[in-house]
Amino acid sequence: MALQIRAALGLDPWDVFHQGLARHTGLSFGTVTMVVGAAVLLLWIPLRQWPGLGTVSNVFVIGLSVNAALSLLPAPHGLPLRLAVLASAIVLNGLAGGLYIGARFGPGPRDGLMTGLCRRTGRSVRLVRASIELTVLGAGLLLGGSVGIGTVAYALGIGPLVQFFLPLLTVPGPVAVPGPVAAPEADTPAAPVLASALVDCP
Repeated sequence: MALQIRAALGLDPWDVFHQGLARHTGLSFGTVTMVVGAAVLLLWIPLRQWPGLGTVSNVFVIGLSVNAALSLLPAPHGLPLRLAVLASAIVLNGLAGGLYIGARFGPGPRDGLMTGLCRRTGRSVRLVRASIELTVLGAGLLLGGSVGIGTVAYALGIGPLVQFFLPLLTVPGPVAVPGPVAAPEADTPAAPVLASALVDCP
């Protein structure tokens, strides 16, 4: 996350929204990430979703980590270096997605919102995810968040990357999780753990 911010070539849709809010509130990027994560969790209540350890950890660990990383990482200079930093950011994000989903301790707030809406509305994961991300992207644009080649690269790359890493990193065997586990690209075949999570989604 911090690498993509430092590359300054455009953020993923949720981070466009986070950055826009940070610019208007004066809060740090990580703090805004935590506040938004907690707010999204409130939307789980009417969807009858229940958070797991991974859900709560996602809210706090990511926000604190991105603040720490931004304080340490200098801004890269020159387009080739910025592109390399952007590519590293997207690959590492895919790896991180495979790790946290594969741990089977519950989805993050945003992924859980997606699967919850899918279950409640009967709409496909692809449609629900696209609708959510287009909404936050539009709001982020209005707030002045950064959109660019990085936004497109992330959108095209994150699904295949998580798809690649997830089977390698998923913890085997049944694990009791108080909520569904979602993948960023859940309508493509992935690890078995995702099948039960999305069984009610067309």
